[in-house]
Amino acid sequence: MKKVLLALSVALLGQASAANLTVWTHFGTAELDWLKQQAAQFEKKTGNKVTVVSVPFDNIPDKLIQSAPKGQGPDLVVTLPQDRLGQLAAAGVVEPMDRYVTSKTDLDKTAVNAFTYQGKLLGIPMFAEAVGVVYNKKLVSKAPTTWAEFLKVAQANTGNGKFGYLADLGNAYMNYGIISSYGGYVFKNNGGTLNVKDVGLSNAGADKASAFLNDLRYKYNLVPEGVDGGAAKSAFTDGRVAMFLTGPWDMADIKKAGIDYGIMQFPTPPGATGKWSPFVGVQGTLLSAYSKNKAAAAAFAKQMSSADAQIAFNKAGGRIPVSLAARTRLKADPVVTGFGKSISAGTPMPNVPQMGAVWGPWSNAIAQSVQKAGVNYTQILDKAVQEINGNIK
Repeated sequence: MKKVLLALSVALLGQASAANLTVWTHFGTAELDWLKQQAAQFEKKTGNKVTVVSVPFDNIPDKLIQSAPKGQGPDLVVTLPQDRLGQLAAAGVVEPMDRYVTSKTDLDKTAVNAFTYQGKLLGIPMFAEAVGVVYNKKLVSKAPTTWAEFLKVAQANTGNGKFGYLADLGNAYMNYGIISSYGGYVFKNNGGTLNVKDVGLSNAGADKASAFLNDLRYKYNLVPEGVDGGAAKSAFTDGRVAMFLTGPWDMADIKKAGIDYGIMQFPTPPGATGKWSPFVGVQGTLLSAYSKNKAAAAAFAKQMSSADAQIAFNKAGGRIPVSLAARTRLKADPVVTGFGKSISAGTPMPNVPQMGAVWGPWSNAIAQSVQKAGVNYTQILDKAVQEINGNIK
């Protein structure tokens, strides 16, 4: 009789401690199916209940800020990008994950840095993206690794309606890797904390970077005026471009076009003091500061960033894993391997709210820098930084 009562007590205790988790997500189709499968696995393994609620991507931050303090928000958000962290941290609605993530060795360091805000890990990264140079193997037999080799290949493939290298030169995001290689930066990084009062987009390195972008058009005659990302992709999928700067988002069209492609890093530009380091965007799972089931929600988040889960997620939607073990097991996939190297070599986009003051002036300045030959880069960039500083509160 005592054994029966003991078994009953254990069973009741298990039921009482089981958590009912609410998960908000913007995922659709195959990725939503993946999330539901992950939830089912977690339920079976832990006895907890997971309810997945679809919320439009752009609505999640404001809705979380409004509903979480009222006890109406989720336990977990799957997923948001790092540039939302500052806003959510200021509102006090995200819980630091440091106590739950005791080991980060399997997570790409760039991705971890992207989700670290004011010294705290404010989420578990799940996937990331960064640009790389996609090349047509029919036109480029061996990926160039130096600027001299790159220029030689590019110029050899330019002319008669064909192009050796195309990129949207006026796009600040796309060309940040070049800016960073010369020593330009958005906000000075002091041991993981961004100093928003120190904007490095008009320093000597940033000037040199703008000059090099201008040279790609007017000195080396590689990228004609008027070429944006759409025109560059169209020419690449037509087989008329040897090398094209883009990200994972264009790979479906490139594959559909039947291009035999490879992916490489942009080489260190001439006279640069550092290696090419493109912007990296990361999305991850966020734990609500108002969750009543934080340990269980964190356990589910950790499961979704495990190597097995990341591989399944990649198969569902093609996202680049942040799990290093998952990347190793997916090494036969050139998209994962190629862009994975860009991510690891990259710089996280700033996750502070002040980044919103940067994009407009900076983007305009980069666009102006490549509109004609021999422009005054210093004047253009200084004006942009003055506007940025004026906009930062």
